[in-house]
Amino acid sequence: MRTEKASRSTTPPLERQHGNGSGPVISVNDLSKRYEDLEAVRRVTFEVAPGEIFGFLGPNGAGKSTTINILCTLLRPTAGSALVAGYDVAAEPLEVRRRIGLVFQDTTLDEYLTAEENLRFHAELYGVPRATIAGRVEQIMGMVGLW
Repeated sequence: MRTEKASRSTTPPLERQHGNGSGPVISVNDLSKRYEDLEAVRRVTFEVAPGEIFGFLGPNGAGKSTTINILCTLLRPTAGSALVAGYDVAAEPLEVRRRIGLVFQDTTLDEYLTAEENLRFHAELYGVPRATIAGRVEQIMGMVGLW
């Protein structure tokens, strides 16, 4: 097996990977996810170019949702690598989350929490600095007439 060390550079990964705009915005290499005896994703490899429309199709149980959850940093891969916007989903999840938009298929709101509590919960989940949460919650709730 051949291994190479990546050279360290002061250039941000996005610029390093997309210097001329032709590099992939998503790069997945031999990505795998295992749950004990179940191999949910087996050595998936693909790239998505800037501006490309990419469809992820397959039968139920093929590993589509698991792969998407890894790319969104909701799950950690067992093996392989995945870069989103030039950032490693396992090593740099906050940088990945800062660069993607995510809409869940099912609601992520807890119906037992108030709107303010839901906003605070999601702010904590996404690593919003605690010192800024109160102001942001008030601003968002004010925008929609709930403050």
